[in-house]
Amino acid sequence: MSRAITWRGLEEWLAEHAQVDLWDTGFAASGVQLGVEPEPYRLDYHLDAPSDWVTRRLEVDASGAGWRRSLVLEHDGAGAWTLDGEHARELDGALDCDLAFSPLTNLMPVRRRALHESPGSCDFAMAWVSVPDLAVHRSPQRYEHLRPAVVRFTSLDGDFTADLELDAEGLVARYPRLAERVGG
Repeated sequence: MSRAITWRGLEEWLAEHAQVDLWDTGFAASGVQLGVEPEPYRLDYHLDAPSDWVTRRLEVDASGAGWRRSLVLEHDGAGAWTLDGEHARELDGALDCDLAFSPLTNLMPVRRRALHESPGSCDFAMAWVSVPDLAVHRSPQRYEHLRPAVVRFTSLDGDFTADLELDAEGLVARYPRLAERVGG
């Protein structure tokens, strides 16, 4: 199933559009994110999570006034990560990427554990990509099923919590304080 999805920011000026190809066990997506915090930027990305809802590759290009940066983050399927071709040991064991300000990257942990449909909670380590600087850090996170189509996200290394409203495929429809879907 192919979808075109657009989100708009709720508390800050932000927009994201993604073309998403969903399968029973994974997806691929290409998108663009526009934002103004901490400085105006454009971010283009391609994300592959082709099987078991596990990230295999994230390519990101970011640009702003007088600057441009990019990264390629790859997971080998066995737990090891590379960042621009170099082993990123601090990320080993993480299964997914988490692109800052993007509602799309919540899809992998939600779908892998069917938390949009079934009771339960699970802790994950994520390869979190800061935007627009594209710094990558390990981020411990918890996802907890509250009721059908509502999953609580909790950052385990901070005090941020949000109850994500999801559609039938597990894609974010509304992410409090961050974004809500306006199309697709």
